[in-house]
Formats: sequence, structure tokens, C-alpha cells
Amino acid sequence: QVQLVESGGGLVQPGGSLRLSCAASGSIFSIAVMRWYRQAPGKQRELVASVTITGNTNYADSVKGRFTISRDNAKKTVYLQMNSLKPEDTAVYYCNNVATGAWGQGTQVTVSS
Repeated sequence: QVQLVESGGGLVQPGGSLRLSCAASGSIFSIAVMRWYRQAPGKQRELVASVTITGNTNYADSVKGRFTISRDNAKKTVYLQMNSLKPEDTAVYYCNNVATGAWGQGTQVTVSS
């Protein structure tokens, strides 16, 4: 059983930065591919970024060049570094484990002046 716990959300001004963390339990093989999603009010959940166990990454076009996903396999933690934040990045951000379908509880990110 994989459990995921996100942290690091908050309120930030446009142009600011935040780093989200997702701490996972379970074997390293069960968390080989990890993803960050986000869901804004009234919108569908969308895939933001993914990372494999070897560090290969993919990003949504809307965050390319601004967000960076990374992982520390020893700590079983996945990160999402978010720079140059925009108001349209406001959403609840969720961590997801592809193999088991597990989701974290989500962490709120609000970008506003």
C-alpha cells in the first residue's frame, strides 16, 4: 500500500516561487513513476508533471520552463519546484502514484497579489 503526503503549498505573489513535497511510503519499485496534478475551482484535474525512477521528466506545456519536478529516491520524496508563478497556477496540487493509483490529500497553492 502506497501512501502519499503533500506539503509546501501556500499563498504567494505573482512571480514568486514555491516548492511542493510529496513523501511516499511503500517500496521504491511501487513508486517508480510519480506525477503531480492540479485542480483549479470549476476545472478538471490536469497533469502538471511526471518523473520516472531514473529521473526522466515530462511537463504540461503551461508550466514548461517554470516548474521542475525531481525526486530523492533515498527519501522516497518527489518535489515540484514552481517558479515565476502566475495567478492561473492557483489550484489544489496533488501527488499521484501511477502504479497503484494512490493520491495524496492535496495542498493548496494560491497566487495572488
